[in-house]
Amino acid sequence: MGIRRELAYALRSVDAERTAAGCQDLYADAIKIQIIQTGIFASALRVVEFYHPESQPDPTTQRPSDPATASSARIPNTLSTPDGTRFMHGLSRRAHQAAADKKLKLELDPLLSGPLAAVAFPAVSPQHLKVALSILSPSSDFPAPKRKAQPSYHEPSVQAGLQKLMLLGARVEGKVFDQEGTRWVGSILGGIDGLRAQLVAMLQNVGASITNTLESAGRSLYFTMEGRKGMLEDEQKEEKTEKGQQ
Repeated sequence: MGIRRELAYALRSVDAERTAAGCQDLYADAIKIQIIQTGIFASALRVVEFYHPESQPDPTTQRPSDPATASSARIPNTLSTPDGTRFMHGLSRRAHQAAADKKLKLELDPLLSGPLAAVAFPAVSPQHLKVALSILSPSSDFPAPKRKAQPSYHEPSVQAGLQKLMLLGARVEGKVFDQEGTRWVGSILGGIDGLRAQLVAMLQNVGASITNTLESAGRSLYFTMEGRKGMLEDEQKEEKTEKGQQ
């Protein structure tokens, strides 16, 4: 409870800063740390990873209860209700079949053993992740809050609980990151907006570099031709001078 309290307090401070900056994406109240049942979590994750209902074929227009349907017609198993509504939720038979395929491996499988806790984020927010790491897994890059700024964080009960936690990894946008990758995501300056700004600046620099390269080639050709033209004009002048002397 102490760890949850300190995490919520730190995350709300991030929301306060974002609100002051005019940002409306506030996630503090939605970010929770929970102890999970590893087997249930792994099964649910397999459904999320491998079950894609939007790619399933459309149900047939024929239904066995329709009088127009011939008794000898073969009706494929569409796993739908009598009114044609398809079972596409995560507890449907198709979801179970997709998740039960043992040939498909989860990237998180090596981590899904032993007692685990998960911190769930409603959206990718490096700023919130940075604060969460400073609370749950402090390091030199993500220092823990000072005693003067957050004295309750340094209570013995909270510190005793934090000593039992170890960062394993993260799953961000469907990709699995190890400890270093997780800390890299948390170290993105300015969050997603900052990352977009860096990408835009990089693309602009690439465009400027290509433009300079193309222009330099044209300038080089121009100067070469002008130099050659000057040489030919000088040679013609010398020939005229020699003819005049003769």
